[in-house]
Amino acid sequence: MSKDDGSQPVDSPFLVPDDGRFRVRKARTAPPKGAADDDVLKEQLRDSVAALDDLQKILYAHDRHALLLIFQAMDAAGKDSTIRAVLTGVNPAGCEVHSFKRPTPQELDHDFLWRSARLLPERGRIGVFNRSYYEEVLVVKVHPEWLGAQRPQPGRHPKKFWKQRYQSIRDHERHLAANGTVILKFWLNVSREEQRRRFLDRLNEPEKNWKFQAGDVAERAHWDAYMDAYEDALNETSREHAPWYAIPADSKPFMRAAVADIIVRRLQQLDLRYPVSSDAEKAQFAALRRQLEAE
Repeated sequence: MSKDDGSQPVDSPFLVPDDGRFRVRKARTAPPKGAADDDVLKEQLRDSVAALDDLQKILYAHDRHALLLIFQAMDAAGKDSTIRAVLTGVNPAGCEVHSFKRPTPQELDHDFLWRSARLLPERGRIGVFNRSYYEEVLVVKVHPEWLGAQRPQPGRHPKKFWKQRYQSIRDHERHLAANGTVILKFWLNVSREEQRRRFLDRLNEPEKNWKFQAGDVAERAHWDAYMDAYEDALNETSREHAPWYAIPADSKPFMRAAVADIIVRRLQQLDLRYPVSSDAEKAQFAALRRQLEAE
């Protein structure tokens, strides 16, 4: 495959293979042994952010690819802060972040991919989904009672229903990749104990109280069901053209540096370049330069 076809995943120990063998309970939540200390990781992140800023400018000028970044995680894993840390140096005109909450009545009147499909990034831009259509095979799978509001087609066996949703997602992402969208999907894998600690921080520090919601604690009772749902979703939808990366999230500096590194290396794989002017355009520019210099 050529480097410019949008289908080559970045090699990483956190890449979820497409062979269906990924096991959530074997996936790391802490950095691997030998990982750099926090100061080094923060320096690596700064280097990646600077590189991403340069690559985004070329991506915009090249205007052949869009980049779609999808972040999924349990509550308090650090999605918001990671998105902010990784994209802090990118020109806001070339990047859009969309968060997906509970579907609105209008969204429920459409298929489950509709609300995200209309917010996809155009060529030359970076689009970020903070949560995404994957909620429809994660939280909705854990809480199937919520399906009633979506008015699914009657008579379909539950196993076939979820298989169809995975198939719809795979088809959707295959179509996007074939038409120039580079897709990177990050599952920020936080441990149950680290989530508990972060929830306590939110309760104990007044300036963080606004982040806390009582329902977040209630969802901890469904932890195992969520892990099963993530395992199914990642195995069913991690593909060469739309890979999942299971990023250890107990250390925020490590998580942010790892995410930024993967994004930068993926963009570097593309044959991005600034447009080259034609001979006619160069002649016109030379004439205009002389005109301006003569004023």
